[in-house]
Amino acid sequence: MNETIRGLLGKFGGLPVAVDQIADEADLYAAGLSSFASVQLMLGIEDAFDIEFPDNLLNRKSFASIAAIEKTLDMILHSRKVA
Repeated sequence: MNETIRGLLGKFGGLPVAVDQIADEADLYAAGLSSFASVQLMLGIEDAFDIEFPDNLLNRKSFASIAAIEKTLDMILHSRKVA
């Protein structure tokens, strides 16, 4: 999952630094992720993982770091299995 997220971040994030230079816990917004890029990233994640982000998870916190994105995806995927 981490590798896929990093690939999508590299494709859609528009960051001025290489994705492999970013720690999992690093603040992506401080690294240069814009609001527009976060929406593009979200759409890419939805497509790659065949999911849809619920409204309550469409916030800055969900995309604050690679680790936060992984945690958010885990919640979505787990809730899909339970439902």
